[in-house]
Amino acid sequence: MGQVVLVTGVARELAGRFVRNVLSDPGVERVVGVDVVRPAHSLGEAEFVRADIRQPEIAGVLAEYGVDTVVHLNVHGTPLGVPGSGNRAAVKETNVIGTLQLLGACQKAPSVRRLVVKSTTGVYGGAPRDPAVFDETTGPKALPGGGFPKDAVEVEGYVRGFARRRPDVAVTVLRLAHVLGPSLDSPFAEYFSLPVLPTVLGHDPRLQFVHEDDVLAALRLAAADPAQGPVSAGTFNIAGDGVLLLSQCARRLGRPTVPLPLPAVRWGRQLLRSVGATDFSAAQIRQLTHGRTVRTAQMRETLGFEPRYTTAQTLASFAEGAAEGLLPPRTLARTVDRLAQTLSRAHRGAYEEEVRHG
Repeated sequence: MGQVVLVTGVARELAGRFVRNVLSDPGVERVVGVDVVRPAHSLGEAEFVRADIRQPEIAGVLAEYGVDTVVHLNVHGTPLGVPGSGNRAAVKETNVIGTLQLLGACQKAPSVRRLVVKSTTGVYGGAPRDPAVFDETTGPKALPGGGFPKDAVEVEGYVRGFARRRPDVAVTVLRLAHVLGPSLDSPFAEYFSLPVLPTVLGHDPRLQFVHEDDVLAALRLAAADPAQGPVSAGTFNIAGDGVLLLSQCARRLGRPTVPLPLPAVRWGRQLLRSVGATDFSAAQIRQLTHGRTVRTAQMRETLGFEPRYTTAQTLASFAEGAAEGLLPPRTLARTVDRLAQTLSRAHRGAYEEEVRHG
């Protein structure tokens, strides 16, 4: 008998893509997608069940289908289809209470043998005295004060408790760096789509990205057939190789930047929300101030995952699907080249003139 995989949050595009992806695995017999709304996208041959993970009914779904693998992707920073951070209470309830209810159902389901949970490197927080690089055992200088990163900290705490109570279940937590790609909506995709990028005066944070395709590949590896054993159990940072400064990202995207004092950036966030434009959260503002980089040795050595895209390649892939900036990278590059040639000729002419006149 093949694997029976239950995936939460399938109304989101990333989870829908994962469902379609895992269906092609010959070891998978059935995939069950769960969400409170029917997805607008296709789930292929997967079975969709309208269910709320915040309610006890999720236990019945696990029992009815004999689920052995649960992939929990319904942990997010914003409600589905709602830009910005309005309705924050509903998001937190889904993230925290929904996870708690789901874990309670998994604990009572003897068929469950593997659990995969999507998390974020945001659990490391963002503070001026942070270490240069975080690994999976590094504690933050200051815990996230709110928003999605704080939810993720609580979710991971509940997951660790579940792992202690059910040591027979292989539990894998994937802490994703900022996700980008040509088709996925994400906080940094929305930020980088602004015609002008507000930045924090005096700060040029270091950033890491992970490509949406690499996220799907990592999830698929983590959710492999439980019969293979719990080789991928544990907590793993997932990020592409390399680091980019925010200023480098802006140049490569052809986006001009406007450095603002931190209070002005916070005010700009409120202005964007008031006009219905893209909003970025307080956690994202901390990223624009302090940045964050993580070590990915465990991703390779224990999980056995090697991303196809580096951080720079991930940004380039996003740029291919994004609207051209006010300063298109190729135009900017040609301008810089012409300026360099002009300066070189001017310098050479001045030198020759000086030689002629001794």
